[in-house]
Amino acid sequence: MSGLVAQASARLNAPVLGAIKDRGVPVPEYDRAGLVTGIVHLGVGGFHRSHQAMVVDRLLSDGRAREFAICGIGVLEQDRRMAAVMAEQDGLYTLVLKHADGSREARVIGSIVDYLYAPDDPDVVVERLASPDTRIVSLTVSEGGYNRDPVSGDFLSSDPGVQHDLSHPQSPRTVFGLVVAGLRRRRDRGLGPFTVMSCDNLAHNGRIARDSFTTFARLLDPDLGAWVADQVRFPSSMVDRITPVTSEDDRIGTRDTLGVEDAWPVVAEPYFQWVVEDDFAAGRPPFDEAGVQVVADVGPWEQMKLRLANGGHQAMCHVGVLAGFRYAHEAAADPGIAAYLTAYLDAEAAPTLEVVPGLGLDAFKGALLDRWRNPAIADTLDRIRTDSSDRLPAWLLPVVVDNLATGRPVRASAVACAAWAHACEGRDDEGRPLQIVDRRATELSRRAAAQPENPAAFLEDRSLFGDLVDAPRFRSAFLQARASLVDVGALATVAAFRSEAARWD
Repeated sequence: MSGLVAQASARLNAPVLGAIKDRGVPVPEYDRAGLVTGIVHLGVGGFHRSHQAMVVDRLLSDGRAREFAICGIGVLEQDRRMAAVMAEQDGLYTLVLKHADGSREARVIGSIVDYLYAPDDPDVVVERLASPDTRIVSLTVSEGGYNRDPVSGDFLSSDPGVQHDLSHPQSPRTVFGLVVAGLRRRRDRGLGPFTVMSCDNLAHNGRIARDSFTTFARLLDPDLGAWVADQVRFPSSMVDRITPVTSEDDRIGTRDTLGVEDAWPVVAEPYFQWVVEDDFAAGRPPFDEAGVQVVADVGPWEQMKLRLANGGHQAMCHVGVLAGFRYAHEAAADPGIAAYLTAYLDAEAAPTLEVVPGLGLDAFKGALLDRWRNPAIADTLDRIRTDSSDRLPAWLLPVVVDNLATGRPVRASAVACAAWAHACEGRDDEGRPLQIVDRRATELSRRAAAQPENPAAFLEDRSLFGDLVDAPRFRSAFLQARASLVDVGALATVAAFRSEAARWD
């Protein structure tokens, strides 16, 4: 496995797999040295390792997809630590599924067989992308990683990283520069393109990826941009599995289970869903044989997940932190918050969805509160509310827009938005400090500070809320929600949703 250094020690790595297996923990039993790295993944974090890498490991364990092992790519400074862990552990890590009854399922995953850290040598990464073996380039680069204006959707060509890569295409720093450089080499060598597969929580994530990468390519070279637009495939996907930040307790528990140290295990809920469009330029693994739904149009599934699960998370997390809760399961167990979330899901989010055969809307919606109440996951509200300036406009505001157009309720959505704005003032309902965990923290804090004098200050930020400040029904609902949050607090505000009359207003 080029790029990964085996190191026999008390650390998880290839030489200790036999001892781990003897402890009853499933480990990779396929020949990892003989695999071909057909997938290059940018943004290897907890979610990729609990989701896509797990699926590929399942297939490899069944003797399938041996030409689709994974090479991880780190692009950001914070990826340096992952590079070190992957090198020390031969790309191996432990996936631990946490059940609500307290039981655990641990498995060592072996599908990541190489890891490259782009800042150390971007040309090595570009060459891996240009390799004939590379057939899929997948992405988990976050909702904000596609460099788009949140209102217009336009690619932000003025971004300093993009400007660097346009001026210095031989030493790219961004995902756009790296991927397009790899595509350019393939074109120049007479090779076909790879598929670019987004796995980020964005509606139409394939279309968004296509827009961002083709725009960058056109800015670099119009002919290359035309080739990318014509030849590269960008399937959309819907991904769903709660994957909290790994804690020190998780590391200790994993060490006790394996008998060796895993520097970065990943924990997740048992629930798993992945729906992907069957639109690949150079073939794909048999995903459908490993629990993945492969469909012609992922739109209805992604809209269901983003508006219910992700929008519901936004509805919960800001109210929850104002009320003093730290974890999602604590907030979801509160009767008032549960009634409020039910109102959002049933009265506001679900009616905006397109229902198609096989969607499973009722089962999906019905499972959400139980998933959020799983205490074993210990998912922090701070994780969920991180970068809400990207997440809330993408996941929850489309529900508002649709419901305003049809005359349906918007009250629960307005409470979520007002709670976000109020939490950005930096205190919960008991006066305890709340940190703004957001790339736009300075601007959010400035607007939040103006709210006591101008309660609509947050709503007036059109880069976040578009023209919703001009929609009388939503503006009124937002201001009423803010006034209630200030006057009586989060729990009293959402307790009103236990009344049927309030729920459907």
